[in-house]
Amino acid sequence: MSEKQPTKPDHRSRPNNEQFKTFIASGWAPRPTDLPEQAEVARWTPARRAVVSEAFPGERLVMPAGGLKVRSNDCDYVFRPHTAFSHLTGLGADREPDAVLVLEPSEEGGHDPILYFRPLAPRDSEEFFADSRYGEFWVGSRPTLESMAAELGLETRHIDQLGDALAKDAGQVALRVVAEADADVAALVEKVRAESGLGTTEAQLTAAAEADAELARMCSTMRLVKDDWEKDQMRLACEGTARAFDAVVADLPEAKKRGRGERWVEGVFGLHARHHGNGVGYDSICAAGDHANTLHWIRNTGDLRDGDLLLLDAGIEVDSLFTADVTRTLPISGRFSDVQRRIYEAVYAAQQAGIAACRPGNRFKDVHAAAIRVIAEHLHEWGLLPEGVDVEATLDTDTGQYHRRWMVHGTSHHLGMDVHDCAQALREDYMDAELRPGMVLTVEPGLYFKADDQLAPEEFRGIGVRIEDDILITEDGCENLSAMIPSRADDVEAWMARILDGGA
Repeated sequence: MSEKQPTKPDHRSRPNNEQFKTFIASGWAPRPTDLPEQAEVARWTPARRAVVSEAFPGERLVMPAGGLKVRSNDCDYVFRPHTAFSHLTGLGADREPDAVLVLEPSEEGGHDPILYFRPLAPRDSEEFFADSRYGEFWVGSRPTLESMAAELGLETRHIDQLGDALAKDAGQVALRVVAEADADVAALVEKVRAESGLGTTEAQLTAAAEADAELARMCSTMRLVKDDWEKDQMRLACEGTARAFDAVVADLPEAKKRGRGERWVEGVFGLHARHHGNGVGYDSICAAGDHANTLHWIRNTGDLRDGDLLLLDAGIEVDSLFTADVTRTLPISGRFSDVQRRIYEAVYAAQQAGIAACRPGNRFKDVHAAAIRVIAEHLHEWGLLPEGVDVEATLDTDTGQYHRRWMVHGTSHHLGMDVHDCAQALREDYMDAELRPGMVLTVEPGLYFKADDQLAPEEFRGIGVRIEDDILITEDGCENLSAMIPSRADDVEAWMARILDGGA
């Protein structure tokens, strides 16, 4: 006798008599029938899909949005679609859980894009009233097949048709999926492969996994160079981020008074992120004092005190999911001490060297090389490198790297729809690649002197500084997308004084 599986507790009471069902479905005003105008992004997505289509001719390509994820019990996290899906469909923000984009090979060549998703359910359905995860009563109205088609310029079908669509001509048409996006869809693809006899042996499973990884890598690598619409989205994200930084500075006196001021800073920035766009692009680092020396400090539980620095690493993600990523290190009192300024100006000089290296034809890793040389020069000048180790010796990747005690991270990463965008690109397409117009990357050197670092001068201990801007590579150089947020030490002090003194 098989063991009975435990049932999941359900504490909701749902009327299910036919009279109630008829009552709940009646008495509603007709739903609007006007179709939305086509979204601006729909002018740009066909070219993106064409890149993927050309790379995999004659193959069926599956890009899931992903599903809802449980936060606790029956409460889900806010949904965010997988980046590859969003990039190729134009859907951002919290749209559309469980949707799947399929690029169906066309007899005429190329691919036909088809979006499978869960459309608005009729009011006499169980979903309308009783489904707390998808029902209109609970989470609001969903688009119809017709409205989504009009908005995105795509053919749309009900998600229930996906299984049959993937199984069509199975064994004759190669099938690839961005597997990491949705485990359930990946399992469905594996089932189709197995039933067609192409996913049963170890060799076949390995080949399928490599094919899927190649598709995911392609979807990541193709985002390295932004089109004009994407560049404008990045500018929009940086503009909103600048306003949020202004708001943080304005509220520093309150943050100091409240206790756990790092949380207050996080909340002020988050308020503007939600108002301007979709939210924050990543958990904000609001690190005061020695917390700045923990690179990924996101607990944000500390107090703000005059005499300390506040390292704020934060960025707004707009509704299209493009995000800024900016860091400023602010004197909480409004003015740097002499020691703080000394360290800050070393980091600023390193950042300026890195930004100067952001030119087409240079390699991505040249940016780090330029910035880290300046860091090494200052550490050598301050006598912090081991005896007998000069700048060239510490920069040697095989026998040196002593400077990395005080700057452990890289100077740059690509930026876009993910804060660390294009992460699946191969090294030759990322670290070793030439910078090209349309690329967006961060330049963010730092110096970090932990409070218990006995190799650092005592007056340095507990000081952490990072300065980060978002840089667009142009035809003849670069554009600093976040330059409206002051970064030179004198400019930071003047900016803070202007805000805190009410414009005086």
